[in-house]
Amino acid sequence: MNNTNLLTKYALTYLSKYDSTKKNLEQILKNKIIKMKNIEKNEKNNLYQIIKKILNNLESNKIINDEDFAYKKLINLFNQGRSEIYIKNTLYKKGVEKNIIRKILSDFDKSNPGWEIKSARTFAKKKGLGNHKSNREKDFGKMVRAGFNYNIIKDILEIH
Repeated sequence: MNNTNLLTKYALTYLSKYDSTKKNLEQILKNKIIKMKNIEKNEKNNLYQIIKKILNNLESNKIINDEDFAYKKLINLFNQGRSEIYIKNTLYKKGVEKNIIRKILSDFDKSNPGWEIKSARTFAKKKGLGNHKSNREKDFGKMVRAGFNYNIIKDILEIH
């Protein structure tokens, strides 16, 4: 089996286990090439060039789709009680383009108005926040660090 087929097989095996963005998979394939032994430098350079072709092929066959990945990740993070800022940063780090992030957040906001408040309630419940009046400042700090805005925190912790 030649190295191109080996790289394609590795990409498909990875995608069968994990969902990924195009940019993330590109980095994983580059790392795989770096770790390959008994390959000349010239052959490694050829493999780096082939990565784009492999990724485009996977994308055209709808095996990899950044928008689907971003939406699934958004739902997962929402259920964990994460803020909009946290979700944006996570998606950006995974290699999702900013325009896709804006689009899925806009679509999600239209279909789930007030979702960030629900997410903040989940976060507060998981962390046990708002139960004791003496811990208000600490609870407030935890929610701020989690990325929630002042008005949402005020509602959740019932600060007046």
